[in-house]
Amino acid sequence: MKVQYKPKRNLLETIFQVEILQGMALTLRKLFSPAITRQYPQEKPPMYPGFRGQHALVRDSLTNESKCVACMRCATVCPSRCIKISYHEDESHKRFVDSYTIEALRCVFCGFCVEVCPVGAITMTEVFEYATYNRDTTYFDKDLLLENWDRFMAGSGHDKTYVNPFWRPRGIPESSLPAQRRMNVPDDWTVEKQFVGKKATSSQQCLTATTAGGSH
Repeated sequence: MKVQYKPKRNLLETIFQVEILQGMALTLRKLFSPAITRQYPQEKPPMYPGFRGQHALVRDSLTNESKCVACMRCATVCPSRCIKISYHEDESHKRFVDSYTIEALRCVFCGFCVEVCPVGAITMTEVFEYATYNRDTTYFDKDLLLENWDRFMAGSGHDKTYVNPFWRPRGIPESSLPAQRRMNVPDDWTVEKQFVGKKATSSQQCLTATTAGGSH
């Protein structure tokens, strides 16, 4: 690696302290430029698709309970091991969740738990204002996670069928998605429009070739 040093100042630059003048000129320019700060909390920031905010368990509109089926995928994939689940099985080996806890202070907000959930039971809402002086309030149990969902539904204006289309994995054909994730989404979230960046064309061609090869 080549190290490039700053050119040595000449006598005039040393006498007139050119760097100080340059810094003052920059300060003067910024003094009269338009403000770029947001007057929070009066001005709320816009929420973009896939914002990773407060955790919540999605409430099933039929049973009024969590949609979680205790498949343990979220707890398994979590890199910070902040999700703990306990469950029991009935005679038919159907699982029922006894407890579901998330230690939010350990969470790295990667969103893996939401992506791997086959039934859309766990989500990350658009709520970001939950700073607290009490550590216990960031330890979400099953009831608190359901309450987070209820508050999000009441304040966001979404209906109970809300699913953030961002959590639909990119580049995966709909036929390979779980039934709960096969939903109507905007055109820009379909397979054809999910490719972004410079490698979009080559990636789409690879997917098309793979799909065509698997159909034979």
